[in-house]
Amino acid sequence: MSAPAAPPCTLVILGAEGDLSHRKLMPALFHLTHDELVSEGFTVIGVARKEQSEDDFRQSVKKSLAESKEAGPMDEAVFARFARRLSYLRGDLDDAATYRALRQRLEERERQDPRPQGRLVYLSIPPSLYPGVVERLSQEQVAVRVRDPRAVPWMRVVIEKPFGRSLRTARELNRLVHEHLSEHQVFRIDHYLGKETVQNILVFRFANSIFEPVWSRQHVDHVQITAAETVGVEHRAGYYEEAGVVRDMFQNHLLQLLTLTAMEPPASFNADAVRDEKVKVLGAIRQIHPGRIDEHAVRGQYGPGIVEGKPVPGYRQEEGVKPDSPTPTYAAIRFMVDNWRWQGVPFYLRSGKRLARRVSEIAIQFRRPPHLMFPREVGEFGPDLIAMRVQPDEGISLRFETKVPGIDLQIKPVDMDFSYREAFTGPEHSAYETLLVDCMTGDATLFARRDEVEAAWAVVDPLIEAWESGPAPSFPNYAAGTWGPPGADALLDPGHDRWREP
Repeated sequence: MSAPAAPPCTLVILGAEGDLSHRKLMPALFHLTHDELVSEGFTVIGVARKEQSEDDFRQSVKKSLAESKEAGPMDEAVFARFARRLSYLRGDLDDAATYRALRQRLEERERQDPRPQGRLVYLSIPPSLYPGVVERLSQEQVAVRVRDPRAVPWMRVVIEKPFGRSLRTARELNRLVHEHLSEHQVFRIDHYLGKETVQNILVFRFANSIFEPVWSRQHVDHVQITAAETVGVEHRAGYYEEAGVVRDMFQNHLLQLLTLTAMEPPASFNADAVRDEKVKVLGAIRQIHPGRIDEHAVRGQYGPGIVEGKPVPGYRQEEGVKPDSPTPTYAAIRFMVDNWRWQGVPFYLRSGKRLARRVSEIAIQFRRPPHLMFPREVGEFGPDLIAMRVQPDEGISLRFETKVPGIDLQIKPVDMDFSYREAFTGPEHSAYETLLVDCMTGDATLFARRDEVEAAWAVVDPLIEAWESGPAPSFPNYAAGTWGPPGADALLDPGHDRWREP
């Protein structure tokens, strides 16, 4: 059964000529138009400083779609339909006149269509602009507070990560946002949560009775969560020099994966019930004492090396990076979740740039059997393991021991593998497509709530502060194209084998 189209609304993209808009948002909206998942009453107003006509804007969008791998083949008939939905407003986001012109454009659009209209404002802009933009949206009545979450017409604002750069700044931003908007109107987006495998974690755990009983400290030895990239800093040196890998990946993506893996079953599948359980996990993560950071975390920075057969420069040789930069491009952290289910089970999280392979996965390694009756010479006994692949080949595999065919008894591990691509032949939707539709329908399940954001910052803040206040290690300490600094292996407790190379 196909999903119904999202209700009529006008999507305002602030920063419509930016990288995020062209690479992610426009291809997602084009694909949703192709699959008829947006209603006939759906329109887009792009706002940017670039001096151009509306036709120029449409041609700019068409060019980005032609270059995009996510938009799929260019269908001229679909683009003609999509282009009719697009309009453009030239304006400076520091100028109140821009917001007045935007409000007039919205009111004119809403008068043309008698159906109840929603407004969705997407902040595709640098985080430093969030406070001023949110204030002006409210002052000029583009985005005003709506107290009833069921009210129609509705009004919502989408805020991209990073939401703050510390617990203090996140609280300040939350306070400012809530001066003008209700929490149900704020959609803090993390595109990782739109990926099929991430959403499937809840289904895999809570819709299958064979897995949930063993999903605890009684049976799980440890968990490894990896988000590895082969790319370097690319064109984001200015942002990355300020952020580093912990702000860029751990505070949001990796902690989100940890909470979904570790959370208790919610009473029902609705936004607040799911997010309540995620916040409980974040609150249960043991604080790392500032004086013991090195026992729980390792940082790294890539040097020159070979990636996918090609030589690449080190981080300090990238354009826009300081020649003596102390910014970490890799981190591995051991977290402990102090609650009834997970007491004593380490969660090992790692992420880095210029690693050996582009891959993200969650690996749940089970305890070995308490007694093995088989002699060692019949084979090497490995631990059972469930690996949930987030990217690039989304799916789930289960590793277990089995007998090798033959007269003699020989045992070896095998993998039972499930791949989304092979199992399902229906249309594929990118993470941004899923999340944009959720914004339009008002489903906040896959979006971070205020307390969730602040709880995540509370987990990583001590680590960031300790690393930024003390001298950096001798960087670079791993070559591009490897799996990171050798010191990361020392984080693993004795008996936990080694980091997986997925």
